[in-house]
Amino acid sequence: MAENLASGSSNSKILHFKSGAPMTKEGHQNNLRVLYCQSKPAAPKAKSTRHIPQAEDRILDAPDLLDDYYLNLLDWGSVNQLALALSGAVYIWNPSSGETHHLFQMDGDDYISSVSWIGQGSILGVGTSKYQVQLWDVEQAKCIRVMGGHAARVGSLAWNSFILSSGSRSGAIHHHDVRVASHHIGSLLGHNQEVCGLQWSPDGKLLASGGNDNVLNIWPQGGASSEAANPLHTLTHHQAAVKAVAWCPWQPNVLASGGGTADRHIRFWNANTGTCLNSVDTNSQVCGLLWSKEYKELISGHGFSQHQLTIWKYPAMSRVTELTGHTSRVLHMTMSPDGQHVASAAADETLRLWKCFSTQQKTKKAAGRGTGKEGASLMSCMKVR
Repeated sequence: MAENLASGSSNSKILHFKSGAPMTKEGHQNNLRVLYCQSKPAAPKAKSTRHIPQAEDRILDAPDLLDDYYLNLLDWGSVNQLALALSGAVYIWNPSSGETHHLFQMDGDDYISSVSWIGQGSILGVGTSKYQVQLWDVEQAKCIRVMGGHAARVGSLAWNSFILSSGSRSGAIHHHDVRVASHHIGSLLGHNQEVCGLQWSPDGKLLASGGNDNVLNIWPQGGASSEAANPLHTLTHHQAAVKAVAWCPWQPNVLASGGGTADRHIRFWNANTGTCLNSVDTNSQVCGLLWSKEYKELISGHGFSQHQLTIWKYPAMSRVTELTGHTSRVLHMTMSPDGQHVASAAADETLRLWKCFSTQQKTKKAAGRGTGKEGASLMSCMKVR
């Protein structure tokens, strides 16, 4: 090709615009203006060198799972136990043994609005519609503490060592030091509607909070001790509620966030500067985001119209694959401690387990440790209403 060009006529000209085609003058109508357009082609599907099963490992029945976008009702703890709230009840499932037990039941019409495991150990934080944050020792099946202070239901929880942060429908975020009697050590008042997304960065230095006010706030760790603390950054790019927030495990200053139905975008941020690094229109409600621990990938859970889970290659944000099966929006996602499995709970009242990020080496080491046939016991338990 180079030789042909070099030997061409001296009268021939090759035009090349380093910074794109020139702009036409304002008001000028050019019937050939299509020649001056630069269109970015759709991102190609990323090539994957590993096999990603398209079918679920397990489909489990989850009756009475509340169809409420703003709640956080599913979490997989470091002790390899999965907590799921079904209306007023909390169930605990151990995938290693296949055992399931009913942890507790709330009275009357009260319901569970959030669950979150402590970073290491068997303590489960539980937010309720009665404005409380409860601490449960799951190993002992015992409630060890009830903490008040909120003026509305507690829909989001996030642990930072022994500090438990709780987000409320009132817009307030409270910080609780669970080791001391005077647990309330500070509040963050940067939202004017329900806080539905809450997560501390891996290094514990920054807190991301997303709200129904379409705002994403990034808070410094020191703000936990001040009633008048201001966010490090207030980001207003999203056009809908921000529930999905997830910190990159290998770049602690990179934050991903996802917007609701009127927004549909996944956005990436430099948390130090507040700069938006990239944004992708997913064409559907973003309900959850998780980063892979093994690959430079992340997975998103979606609502209308496909109710799918999408695995993305980062930073190109090309689609690796889409996992379909849910018939209603994917409200919650959580990852197993080894990073191989993702559990998703949807408004179709099912819990589905996907083997998204496994490697051959890990599969050998974890043989018999994943979700085996004994997981069916969860289905039989959860069918009991």
